[in-house]
Amino acid sequence: MTAELSILDLFLQASLLVKGVMLILLGMSVMSWAMIIKRSKVMQQAFSRAERFEDRFWSGIDLSQLFQEVQARKDHLTGSEKIFYAGFKEFARLHRSNDKVPDAVMEGTSRAMRVSLSKQVEELETHLPFLATVAQLAPTSAYLAPCGALCMPLSPWVR
Repeated sequence: MTAELSILDLFLQASLLVKGVMLILLGMSVMSWAMIIKRSKVMQQAFSRAERFEDRFWSGIDLSQLFQEVQARKDHLTGSEKIFYAGFKEFARLHRSNDKVPDAVMEGTSRAMRVSLSKQVEELETHLPFLATVAQLAPTSAYLAPCGALCMPLSPWVR
């Protein structure tokens, strides 16, 4: 009596509840892996762009010249470049209008950079709430299918 079991046979013989839970888990797994792969590519790009910008920033280049270069590409900035652009732009604006109050210039520059930093972090954290929810619910949902499968045959006696 040697019966070979395959995953497909087990799936086809399972109850509708078990099949539904398995399909939902499979769908969430595929979506999660797609998001994870996309996030890893985005993070790698962000890291390499930040490293290139930092090398340029610390190379001793005049910051006004660096700002001009960054400003020429302002629609395609990300990460550190965007934070630098926001900070230097605000610095230049406040420096022209508040020449006699250096604390106000620095405070405004710092505020602009904090806002830009928050936006960049938010952009990098896209889809993390979904991934955290799936990670939390997947093990619990995996227990739902066997429990439902065990309870289904008992349902006529429960009525």
